[in-house]
Amino acid sequence: MTNSNDTERSTGHAAPISLGTKLAYGFGSVAYGVKDNGFSYFLLLFYNQVLGLDARLVGLAITTALIIDAISDPIVGYWSDNLRSRLGRRHPFMYASAIPVSLSYYLLWSPPLEWSQTSLFWYLLLLTVFIRSCITLYETPSTALAPELSEDYVQRSSLLSFRFYFGWTGGVAMTVLMFFFLFPGYATSAISDGRFNPDSYALYGIIASVLLFVSIMVSSLGTHSHISKLKPAPPKRKLPLRVILKEVVETLSDRSFFALFFASLLGAVATGLSAALLFYFYTYFWGFSSTETGLMTMGVFLSAFIGLFLAPVVTSRIGKKRGAMIVGLVAFIGYPLPMTLRLLGILPESGELVFWFVFTTSVIDTGLIICFQILTVSMLSDLVDQSELKTGRRSEGLFFAAYTFIRKSTQGIGLMAASMMLYLADFPEAAETSQLTKESANTLVTMFIPSIVLVWTAMLVVISFYRLDREQHEENLRLLAARNSTG
Repeated sequence: MTNSNDTERSTGHAAPISLGTKLAYGFGSVAYGVKDNGFSYFLLLFYNQVLGLDARLVGLAITTALIIDAISDPIVGYWSDNLRSRLGRRHPFMYASAIPVSLSYYLLWSPPLEWSQTSLFWYLLLLTVFIRSCITLYETPSTALAPELSEDYVQRSSLLSFRFYFGWTGGVAMTVLMFFFLFPGYATSAISDGRFNPDSYALYGIIASVLLFVSIMVSSLGTHSHISKLKPAPPKRKLPLRVILKEVVETLSDRSFFALFFASLLGAVATGLSAALLFYFYTYFWGFSSTETGLMTMGVFLSAFIGLFLAPVVTSRIGKKRGAMIVGLVAFIGYPLPMTLRLLGILPESGELVFWFVFTTSVIDTGLIICFQILTVSMLSDLVDQSELKTGRRSEGLFFAAYTFIRKSTQGIGLMAASMMLYLADFPEAAETSQLTKESANTLVTMFIPSIVLVWTAMLVVISFYRLDREQHEENLRLLAARNSTG
């Protein structure tokens, strides 16, 4: 029996992906976007500044959870590559994750307020481990659908552009809701700034958990009709642990994969560090109000459009690797520019002009970063076909398990680094803006800029070792088609 992907190979042309499929596949990323933004932007702020948990304990909990959870990524990836069911390889995991993910995310934002530091630490740690494991059940199989839905070099970037667009805008929509509605709505005479009121986070948890459930179910149902067209699981066979480990090592032992993996890992650390400190910068360094911070966050809607339309164009015009390096270099030079100008005294400390300068540079820079992320994940999709040519197995799950692990490290290593910078900058817990000295904020930024530039530079150096280009990808497809036709 031949499926649609075999037809694409034999004809040399990729069947176009419908807009409905792109929307359904892309909307599934809202779940991860909401969870990711919550972890990146609010988790440290909530547990440290609102609940008073030591920033080092928050960072330790997140990093420990990452280490504990690391084993679940390859397990789920390999499992979803080999699962045989009437719902295919991916959808059983996607459906099963909906309720656990949404329920645990709600509990994370409604902790017992009277608990001690030790109890809060364990509460945070256990829930974070559980949420990470549940999101793996969904995100790894769901994202792994990309190389199955299309094998075309450019169409993959287009499909993943929708994934990233919804992931970013979904998370940002919740962040905007926080700054424009929940935080202002929970400002009281006792707590003048709603950012420091735990009730605002409890309501956020309810709304976000519902959105998580809806996103997972809509995407699962929306791609359900493609199950019969996707790659089937391999024939049933006995798989002792020794064989499984051998296949995992064989699949992932590729020079281009290692280059992409470590480059993406470095990029995720940089993203996690930036995200964890972003609202600290807005609040304590720039002195933005809650409304101004909300406007800054809304700018990401524009950035997501930049990434959505730019990534396929870059893919088509100059290729994924070269495009990623050029776009990445421009973005990484531009990101710390406003803060550097402020420290040098070139940019004033405050004023409407300052706000709009920071807003504009942020929109453009974030759009380029989104484009860079789309290109690197599309590069990962192309490695699936190269791996099949080498091993004879389709291993989308394993490859995207590595990607899921990388995304999780955004909250792990990045948050840990952020918490240590806060400690070294002598930031007090549960601080109001007026309680912070100018020196503390400047010290934090002074540590941040060289750290982020160093990580980004290392990332671009590593990604240069990726070797798969468009011509080699198309040759891989031709060889696979020839092998399938004679098999």
